[in-house]
Amino acid sequence: MSQNRPLLPVLALLLLCVPLLCLSQTANSSSANATTNAPTAAAPSSNVTSLNGVPGCRSGLNAIYRFLCDRRAAWGIVLETLASAGFVFSMCLLVGLLVWSLWICLSSRQQNSNSSSIGGTVACMSMFLLATAGIFAITFSFIIRLTPQTCPTRLFLFAVLFSLAFSCLLARCLALLGFGAARGWGEPGVALGLFMVQVIICTEWLILVLLRERKPCAYSQDEFVMLQIYVMCLLAISLILSLRFLCRSCFTYSYSYNGPAHQHWRVHAALLFLTLMLSTCIWVVWITMLTWGNPEVDRRPQWDDPVLSIALVANGWVLLMGHGLSQVAFLCRGEAKSKDAPLSFAGWTSPSADIPGLNSPTAGKDNGSFENESENRRGPRAQPSLRSPYESGFSMSEIDPVKDYTIPRPQTTTYQEPYDEYYDQD
Repeated sequence: MSQNRPLLPVLALLLLCVPLLCLSQTANSSSANATTNAPTAAAPSSNVTSLNGVPGCRSGLNAIYRFLCDRRAAWGIVLETLASAGFVFSMCLLVGLLVWSLWICLSSRQQNSNSSSIGGTVACMSMFLLATAGIFAITFSFIIRLTPQTCPTRLFLFAVLFSLAFSCLLARCLALLGFGAARGWGEPGVALGLFMVQVIICTEWLILVLLRERKPCAYSQDEFVMLQIYVMCLLAISLILSLRFLCRSCFTYSYSYNGPAHQHWRVHAALLFLTLMLSTCIWVVWITMLTWGNPEVDRRPQWDDPVLSIALVANGWVLLMGHGLSQVAFLCRGEAKSKDAPLSFAGWTSPSADIPGLNSPTAGKDNGSFENESENRRGPRAQPSLRSPYESGFSMSEIDPVKDYTIPRPQTTTYQEPYDEYYDQD
């Protein structure tokens, strides 16, 4: 435990310094792009037009909502359906978790450590489910065309929600690896601390780029990726820690009496690592497509929003099914099994513990080899008798030095020829 504590301040400094050093470069590149006439990002649509004759959309609908109803652009309708289902499922899971935790607190009349120790885990899982529901919700801001209203939502909430989700996963990895700062209620505290760093970064970027320079949200896709540097750091560190926890759970054997618990930790470690690994693959793919793939195939403004929308929906479902649903299931199952009274080993170190069978009164006399005779005899005694634990039943003080305690040996009256009497019988 003491070896892990010096890593926490170093980790915090790295997570704080890396994105803030890139912030000045991002602001300089954005000001340089402002001087050009054709920014790489799609410019916000200032003209308001209505749709007429688009299959699936009613006439007179604003053109920015075209991909929500246009049957010819099926990607919008499919992603809208998947995002809506993911948002509803995340909120139902969150409400069910909160109701279950409230029922556990109210039904537990005895204040045991099991019901009080899950408070931090429930709080961290609630924040994770909120972040997952928000990831599904902001998908609609990318299906809708870029406007001055949707631009701050895209820039701010994309990084903030992913940072909250990955911060909860990182705090969970630290708690599973045994870091003292991430145990109990420290787990949501660590997650909130890591999450606030990205909030500060996004707020500074919006103030420096949008408000100070008074630009109509003109940004390049490279700047959008640079704004996610801290989120990528969280994802990379979480992946490394989850791999370490997976190796520890697979190559460390447990000698406890509860065998299925070790198998439970293996499944938990495998699901956590799989969730972070799939998230990493999704991020590599959408960053590659956004910065290099779309310009190579000459699909720069048309495919940018679909790529980000697909990344949001895919990563949201990976987080929800890989960690959200499985973690809630493990939590409820583990709490249900913990209602059985576990074995208590307190009496092995504390003789005054109330353990059935250990301190029960016994009939008869205890072993006399471990007693002091001065406690059983009345009256003063000049010299207390000492007993050895290897004695069978008498004390060393009871031995009389006058008596002969030697082993008797066989004796015969014929010393010179002891077997003559046998020979005389022939």
